[in-house]
Amino acid sequence: MTSTTTAADTELKARHAKMWASGDYPLMVDTFLTPLGPRLVEAAGVRAGQRVLDVAAGTGNASLPAAATGAQVTASDLTPELLADGRRRADAAGLQLEWVEADAEHLPFAAADYDVVLSCIGVMFAPHHQEAADEVVRVCRPGGTIALLSWTPEGMLGALFRTMKPFMAPPPPGAQPAPLWGSEEHLQGLFGGRVDWATLSRATLEITAFAQPGDYARHFIASYGPAIAARANAAKDGREHDFDAALGAFCVEWDRGTPERARFEMEYLVAVGTRR
Repeated sequence: MTSTTTAADTELKARHAKMWASGDYPLMVDTFLTPLGPRLVEAAGVRAGQRVLDVAAGTGNASLPAAATGAQVTASDLTPELLADGRRRADAAGLQLEWVEADAEHLPFAAADYDVVLSCIGVMFAPHHQEAADEVVRVCRPGGTIALLSWTPEGMLGALFRTMKPFMAPPPPGAQPAPLWGSEEHLQGLFGGRVDWATLSRATLEITAFAQPGDYARHFIASYGPAIAARANAAKDGREHDFDAALGAFCVEWDRGTPERARFEMEYLVAVGTRR
Protein backbone atom coordinates (compact mmCIF):
# COMPACT_ATOMS: atom_id res chain seq x y z
CA MET A 1 0.00 0.00 0.00
CA THR A 2 1.14 3.53 -0.65
CA SER A 3 -0.26 4.99 2.59
CA THR A 4 -2.04 4.14 5.80
CA THR A 5 -5.81 3.80 5.56
CA THR A 6 -7.52 6.21 7.97
CA ALA A 7 -10.96 5.85 9.56
CA ALA A 8 -12.23 8.73 7.42
CA ASP A 9 -10.89 7.04 4.29
CA THR A 10 -12.53 3.76 5.24
CA GLU A 11 -15.86 5.52 5.75
CA LEU A 12 -15.53 7.34 2.41
CA LYS A 13 -14.83 4.13 0.54
CA ALA A 14 -17.80 2.43 2.22
CA ARG A 15 -20.02 5.23 0.89
CA HIS A 16 -18.53 4.83 -2.59
CA ALA A 17 -19.11 1.07 -2.56
CA LYS A 18 -22.72 1.62 -1.48
CA MET A 19 -23.21 4.20 -4.24
CA TRP A 20 -21.97 1.85 -6.98
CA ALA A 21 -24.12 -0.97 -5.58
CA SER A 22 -27.25 1.20 -5.83
CA GLY A 23 -29.35 1.17 -8.97
CA ASP A 24 -28.42 -1.39 -11.60
CA TYR A 25 -24.92 -0.85 -12.99
CA PRO A 26 -24.87 -4.36 -14.56
CA LEU A 27 -27.89 -3.29 -16.63
CA MET A 28 -25.94 -0.25 -17.87
CA VAL A 29 -23.13 -2.57 -18.92
CA ASP A 30 -25.54 -4.79 -20.84
CA THR A 31 -27.39 -1.84 -22.37
CA PHE A 32 -24.47 0.08 -23.85
CA LEU A 33 -21.10 -0.26 -22.06
CA THR A 34 -20.11 -3.79 -23.12
CA PRO A 35 -18.02 -2.77 -26.19
CA LEU A 36 -15.52 -0.81 -24.10
CA GLY A 37 -13.87 -3.76 -22.33
CA PRO A 38 -12.84 -5.66 -25.46
CA ARG A 39 -11.58 -2.42 -27.02
CA LEU A 40 -9.23 -1.84 -24.09
CA VAL A 41 -8.04 -5.45 -23.98
CA GLU A 42 -7.23 -5.32 -27.69
CA ALA A 43 -5.42 -2.00 -27.33
CA ALA A 44 -3.38 -3.40 -24.43
CA GLY A 45 -2.33 -6.43 -26.47
CA VAL A 46 -3.27 -8.88 -23.71
CA ARG A 47 -2.17 -12.42 -24.57
CA ALA A 48 -2.20 -15.93 -23.14
CA GLY A 49 -0.06 -16.58 -20.09
CA GLN A 50 0.23 -12.97 -18.94
CA ARG A 51 -0.65 -11.97 -15.40
CA VAL A 52 -3.30 -9.26 -15.71
CA LEU A 53 -4.84 -7.05 -13.02
CA ASP A 54 -8.06 -5.19 -13.77
CA VAL A 55 -8.35 -2.29 -11.28
CA ALA A 56 -11.89 -1.17 -10.41
CA ALA A 57 -13.12 -3.97 -12.64
CA GLY A 58 -16.81 -3.65 -11.80
CA THR A 59 -18.67 -6.55 -13.41
CA GLY A 60 -15.61 -7.59 -15.42
CA ASN A 61 -16.22 -5.71 -18.65
CA ALA A 62 -12.47 -5.83 -19.40
CA SER A 63 -11.58 -8.76 -17.13
CA LEU A 64 -13.67 -11.30 -19.02
CA PRO A 65 -12.30 -10.60 -22.52
CA ALA A 66 -8.80 -10.51 -21.02
CA ALA A 67 -9.36 -13.96 -19.52
CA ALA A 68 -10.72 -15.19 -22.85
CA THR A 69 -7.24 -14.65 -24.35
CA GLY A 70 -5.80 -17.21 -21.94
CA ALA A 71 -4.32 -14.62 -19.59
CA GLN A 72 -4.32 -15.15 -15.82
CA VAL A 73 -6.68 -12.38 -14.69
CA THR A 74 -7.36 -10.85 -11.30
CA ALA A 75 -10.42 -8.60 -11.20
CA SER A 76 -10.45 -6.18 -8.27
CA ASP A 77 -13.17 -3.76 -7.21
CA LEU A 78 -14.38 -1.85 -4.17
CA THR A 79 -17.98 -3.04 -4.55
CA PRO A 80 -18.67 -6.71 -3.74
CA GLU A 81 -22.06 -6.66 -5.46
CA LEU A 82 -20.41 -5.84 -8.79
CA LEU A 83 -17.81 -8.58 -8.30
CA ALA A 84 -20.60 -11.06 -7.59
CA ASP A 85 -22.24 -10.16 -10.89
CA GLY A 86 -18.87 -10.53 -12.60
CA ARG A 87 -18.44 -14.02 -11.16
CA ARG A 88 -21.83 -15.00 -12.58
CA ARG A 89 -20.83 -13.68 -15.99
CA ALA A 90 -17.53 -15.54 -15.87
CA ASP A 91 -19.24 -18.79 -14.89
CA ALA A 92 -21.73 -18.42 -17.72
CA ALA A 93 -18.87 -17.90 -20.18
CA GLY A 94 -16.78 -20.75 -18.78
CA LEU A 95 -13.93 -18.42 -17.77
CA GLN A 96 -11.64 -18.72 -14.75
CA LEU A 97 -10.71 -15.48 -12.95
CA GLU A 98 -9.71 -14.39 -9.48
CA TRP A 99 -12.12 -11.86 -7.93
CA VAL A 100 -10.75 -9.63 -5.13
CA GLU A 101 -12.50 -6.90 -3.15
CA ALA A 102 -9.99 -4.04 -3.15
CA ASP A 103 -9.62 -0.27 -2.93
CA ALA A 104 -7.85 1.15 -6.00
CA GLU A 105 -5.94 3.57 -3.75
CA HIS A 106 -4.67 0.76 -1.48
CA LEU A 107 -4.30 -2.36 -3.62
CA PRO A 108 -3.58 -5.56 -1.65
CA PHE A 109 -1.10 -6.88 -4.21
CA ALA A 110 2.68 -7.17 -4.24
CA ALA A 111 4.85 -4.69 -6.10
CA ALA A 112 5.71 -5.49 -9.72
CA ASP A 113 3.41 -8.54 -9.65
CA TYR A 114 1.56 -8.08 -12.95
CA ASP A 115 2.51 -8.00 -16.62
CA VAL A 116 -0.52 -5.87 -17.50
CA VAL A 117 -2.48 -3.49 -15.28
CA LEU A 118 -5.61 -2.13 -16.91
CA SER A 119 -8.77 -0.28 -15.97
CA CYS A 120 -11.85 0.42 -18.08
CA ILE A 121 -13.83 3.46 -16.81
CA GLY A 122 -12.96 2.23 -13.32
CA VAL A 123 -9.91 3.62 -11.58
CA MET A 124 -10.91 7.09 -12.79
CA PHE A 125 -13.62 7.13 -10.10
CA ALA A 126 -11.18 6.71 -7.21
CA PRO A 127 -11.39 10.10 -5.45
CA HIS A 128 -7.65 10.65 -4.95
CA HIS A 129 -6.09 10.44 -8.36
CA GLN A 130 -2.42 10.48 -7.44
CA GLU A 131 -2.79 7.69 -4.89
CA ALA A 132 -4.60 5.51 -7.44
CA ALA A 133 -2.05 6.22 -10.18
CA ASP A 134 0.80 5.39 -7.79
CA GLU A 135 -0.80 2.04 -7.02
CA VAL A 136 -1.28 1.22 -10.71
CA VAL A 137 2.43 1.84 -11.27
CA ARG A 138 3.51 -0.04 -8.13
CA VAL A 139 1.82 -3.33 -8.98
CA CYS A 140 2.95 -3.35 -12.64
CA ARG A 141 6.36 -4.85 -13.33
CA PRO A 142 9.00 -2.71 -15.08
CA GLY A 143 8.54 -3.27 -18.79
CA GLY A 144 4.91 -4.24 -18.24
CA THR A 145 1.87 -2.60 -19.80
CA ILE A 146 -0.48 -0.06 -18.25
CA ALA A 147 -3.72 0.42 -20.18
CA LEU A 148 -6.54 2.79 -19.24
CA LEU A 149 -9.84 3.75 -20.82
CA SER A 150 -11.44 6.86 -19.29
CA TRP A 151 -14.26 9.26 -20.12
CA THR A 152 -12.96 12.68 -21.17
CA PRO A 153 -13.69 16.03 -19.47
CA GLU A 154 -14.92 17.49 -22.76
CA GLY A 155 -17.19 14.57 -23.63
CA MET A 156 -20.70 13.64 -22.57
CA LEU A 157 -19.75 12.09 -19.22
CA GLY A 158 -17.66 15.11 -18.29
CA ALA A 159 -20.68 17.27 -19.07
CA LEU A 160 -22.94 14.94 -17.08
CA PHE A 161 -20.86 15.41 -13.93
CA ARG A 162 -20.86 19.18 -14.41
CA THR A 163 -24.66 19.04 -14.73
CA MET A 164 -24.99 16.98 -11.56
CA LYS A 165 -22.42 18.95 -9.50
CA PRO A 166 -24.90 21.57 -8.11
CA PHE A 167 -27.00 18.72 -6.71
CA MET A 168 -24.19 16.59 -5.30
CA ALA A 169 -22.79 16.53 -1.77
CA PRO A 170 -19.49 18.41 -1.39
CA PRO A 171 -16.54 16.21 -2.43
CA PRO A 172 -14.15 14.96 0.27
CA PRO A 173 -10.88 16.86 0.81
CA GLY A 174 -8.39 16.19 -1.95
CA ALA A 175 -10.87 14.55 -4.29
CA GLN A 176 -10.64 15.38 -7.99
CA PRO A 177 -13.25 15.09 -10.76
CA ALA A 178 -13.26 11.62 -12.31
CA PRO A 179 -13.24 12.73 -15.98
CA LEU A 180 -9.83 14.35 -15.53
CA TRP A 181 -8.40 10.86 -16.14
CA GLY A 182 -9.51 11.36 -19.74
CA SER A 183 -7.22 14.38 -20.12
CA GLU A 184 -3.86 13.64 -21.72
CA GLU A 185 -2.22 16.41 -19.71
CA HIS A 186 -3.67 15.19 -16.39
CA LEU A 187 -2.58 11.64 -17.13
CA GLN A 188 0.96 12.73 -17.93
CA GLY A 189 1.07 14.59 -14.63
CA LEU A 190 -0.23 11.66 -12.61
CA PHE A 191 2.26 9.18 -13.97
CA GLY A 192 5.17 11.63 -13.96
CA GLY A 193 7.52 10.00 -16.45
CA ARG A 194 7.04 6.53 -14.99
CA VAL A 195 5.16 5.31 -18.06
CA ASP A 196 6.15 5.67 -21.72
CA TRP A 197 2.81 6.19 -23.44
CA ALA A 198 2.65 4.55 -26.87
CA THR A 199 -1.06 5.29 -27.33
CA LEU A 200 -3.04 8.33 -26.26
CA SER A 201 -6.07 8.34 -28.54
CA ARG A 202 -9.66 9.49 -28.28
CA ALA A 203 -12.68 7.66 -29.61
CA THR A 204 -16.43 7.61 -29.03
CA LEU A 205 -18.93 5.06 -27.82
CA GLU A 206 -22.14 5.39 -29.85
CA ILE A 207 -25.33 4.71 -27.92
CA THR A 208 -28.55 3.96 -29.77
CA ALA A 209 -30.38 1.94 -27.12
CA PHE A 210 -32.96 4.63 -26.33
CA ALA A 211 -35.88 5.83 -28.40
CA GLN A 212 -36.03 9.29 -26.84
CA PRO A 213 -33.58 11.46 -24.83
CA GLY A 214 -35.89 11.23 -21.82
CA ASP A 215 -35.49 7.45 -21.82
CA TYR A 216 -31.76 7.87 -21.33
CA ALA A 217 -32.33 10.37 -18.52
CA ARG A 218 -34.63 7.94 -16.75
CA HIS A 219 -32.05 5.18 -17.25
CA PHE A 220 -29.42 7.30 -15.47
CA ILE A 221 -31.78 8.07 -12.59
CA ALA A 222 -32.74 4.42 -12.13
CA SER A 223 -29.41 2.69 -12.76
CA TYR A 224 -26.36 4.94 -12.36
CA GLY A 225 -24.98 5.18 -8.83
CA PRO A 226 -23.62 8.76 -9.04
CA ALA A 227 -26.94 10.01 -10.47
CA ILE A 228 -28.89 8.18 -7.78
CA ALA A 229 -26.67 9.71 -5.07
CA ALA A 230 -26.96 13.21 -6.55
CA ARG A 231 -30.75 12.97 -6.77
CA ALA A 232 -30.99 11.71 -3.19
CA ASN A 233 -28.88 14.64 -2.02
CA ALA A 234 -31.07 17.07 -3.99
CA ALA A 235 -34.15 15.54 -2.37
CA LYS A 236 -32.91 16.64 1.05
CA ASP A 237 -33.71 20.22 -0.03
CA GLY A 238 -36.78 19.33 -2.06
CA ARG A 239 -34.88 19.80 -5.33
CA GLU A 240 -35.29 16.34 -6.85
CA HIS A 241 -37.60 17.70 -9.55
CA ASP A 242 -34.98 20.33 -10.42
CA PHE A 243 -32.46 17.51 -10.76
CA ASP A 244 -34.80 15.55 -13.04
CA ALA A 245 -35.35 18.63 -15.21
CA ALA A 246 -31.61 19.34 -15.46
CA LEU A 247 -30.84 15.75 -16.43
CA GLY A 248 -33.65 15.71 -18.97
CA ALA A 249 -32.37 18.92 -20.57
CA PHE A 250 -28.84 17.50 -20.58
CA CYS A 251 -29.94 14.42 -22.53
CA VAL A 252 -31.84 16.56 -25.05
CA GLU A 253 -28.74 18.72 -25.53
CA TRP A 254 -26.47 15.74 -26.18
CA ASP A 255 -28.87 13.83 -28.45
CA ARG A 256 -27.41 13.46 -31.96
CA GLY A 257 -30.21 11.27 -33.30
CA THR A 258 -33.53 11.65 -35.07
CA PRO A 259 -37.06 12.20 -33.72
CA GLU A 260 -37.56 8.42 -33.98
CA ARG A 261 -34.34 7.27 -32.28
CA ALA A 262 -31.98 9.05 -29.92
CA ARG A 263 -28.23 8.71 -30.45
CA PHE A 264 -25.45 9.74 -28.10
CA GLU A 265 -21.69 9.88 -28.54
CA MET A 266 -19.61 9.40 -25.39
CA GLU A 267 -15.97 10.34 -25.85
CA TYR A 268 -13.21 8.39 -24.10
CA LEU A 269 -9.42 8.33 -24.01
CA VAL A 270 -7.43 5.12 -24.49
CA ALA A 271 -3.98 5.31 -22.90
CA VAL A 272 -1.52 2.42 -23.30
CA GLY A 273 2.09 2.56 -22.23
CA THR A 274 5.12 0.72 -20.87
CA ARG A 275 6.01 0.97 -17.22
CA ARG A 276 9.61 2.13 -16.81
